[in-house]
Amino acid sequence: MPKIDLDTAPVKTGSLYPEPYASQMAGRSGLRLGQAAGLTQFGVNIITLQPGAVASLRHWHLREDEFAMVLSGDLILVEDGGETPMHPGDCAAWRAGEPNGHRFVNRSAAPASFLVVGSKADCETVTYSDVDMVLHTDGGATRITYHDGSEWTAPRDLAPKGETK
Repeated sequence: MPKIDLDTAPVKTGSLYPEPYASQMAGRSGLRLGQAAGLTQFGVNIITLQPGAVASLRHWHLREDEFAMVLSGDLILVEDGGETPMHPGDCAAWRAGEPNGHRFVNRSAAPASFLVVGSKADCETVTYSDVDMVLHTDGGATRITYHDGSEWTAPRDLAPKGETK
């Protein structure tokens, strides 16, 4: 495998989320290393969070394992069980199907980054813990529902749960 040129790797900003959640991802960018290498079985990304930014809504995957390692800066890992300070070299992992909603938050005054590796299931369901939303992907097609399975049309609840500021 040839060396990946980080300067030419795709950068993704924004998210798949509908508003008002998409705009909450301001200050987040992802360097798509797996995509740059042409990988098909798992994704590899370096996510950079500017001060005050969040990596995602708190979520868990039905079919995909996920692994993260902090590369630089200080982050807070927010999970169902509470918050954990994370520093360079600290790692976390989530097994597919275990409903432990998680996300990283940068509450520091400096940018921070982490490596995230996840399997790439053709069919996936991502459940969001703090908002009434479930993302379904199937062979590249994406649809969003509420937790009860009905089609999503607009946010039902904008109040975040389980996270302190």
